[in-house]
Amino acid sequence: MSKENEIDNEKKKQEQNVADKDSANAQGTDNTSEAKAGKEEPKKEESAKDAEKKDSDDKTSKETELQKQIDDLKDRYLREVAEFDNYKKRTLKEKAELILNGGEKTITAILPVLDDLERALADKNEDAKAIKEGMDLIYKKFIKTLEGLGVKKIDTKDKDFDTDNMEAIAMVPGQSDDKKGKVIDCVQTGYTLNEKVIRHAKVAVGQ
Repeated sequence: MSKENEIDNEKKKQEQNVADKDSANAQGTDNTSEAKAGKEEPKKEESAKDAEKKDSDDKTSKETELQKQIDDLKDRYLREVAEFDNYKKRTLKEKAELILNGGEKTITAILPVLDDLERALADKNEDAKAIKEGMDLIYKKFIKTLEGLGVKKIDTKDKDFDTDNMEAIAMVPGQSDDKKGKVIDCVQTGYTLNEKVIRHAKVAVGQ
């Protein structure tokens, strides 16, 4: 074998050794990467599970909070319904009592006037003047009693005819200009109760 061939063979061996070494190093690097990847994979799975568990816990917590709010609103609604029902019952009871007590108050206020009338009828005095004075006192007392209950007479004397609280039952012709449209006579007195007309005054009106 020539010297040149020996040199070539030696060179090829060296190149082969270098290639084998590089291959071994590359394989070692791949094995290391795979090992690292193998270690990192469980960590990723564990992190994913932790995140999923956290999301689940958060969702459960929100659902619990919402349910608590719903329960609170339902409880408040039921309490308000019960309170309103009690209010209605109480109002109806008070209204019924007011009507009954109102009638009782009116009768109690009128009874003293009835007592005066009974005493006047029992009096044997035949003096017409004394009787008239007694009746006048009873009348004034009765009017005062009615005013205390909110009842007032409708004043019609020399007033303009007013359809809100008067009823014209007759027209009186031939009146002077200053009497036309005015009340000439009151046939029946009208009354108001707490400013509300409970009986219109029946009047004759000038024409």
